[in-house]
Amino acid sequence: MGFGNEMKRIEALVQRFADNVAAQSEALLRGDARAGNKHAKQYIAAFKALRAIGDEGREALVPLMFEGRDDIRLMASAFLLRFRHEDARRVLEGLARGTGMTAFSAGEALKRWDERTWQLDPE
Repeated sequence: MGFGNEMKRIEALVQRFADNVAAQSEALLRGDARAGNKHAKQYIAAFKALRAIGDEGREALVPLMFEGRDDIRLMASAFLLRFRHEDARRVLEGLARGTGMTAFSAGEALKRWDERTWQLDPE
């Protein structure tokens, strides 16, 4: 696969990650846990595919931590806690100071990290 094709694949995986995080949030707001779980499986699969590429794949998710929807910023930061620890922690701490489900989830991600039970991207 050529470099251009690999970059397009990475971009598509990042988009799949973001789209499915957003879709999961919307499903959960509607009370549709089944659809939410379906979307969670999709963004987890996208992350695993990015992780299989290596640090270049992980690095492609970094911009999602800093702009756009809070739910996407949350999930990108949670998945990148080991790889980009300081940045991800700062984003999660900021989100945790808010209100609602995003704030709760950000706090839980940090709690799992601090307890050393976080397993989203093991070394």
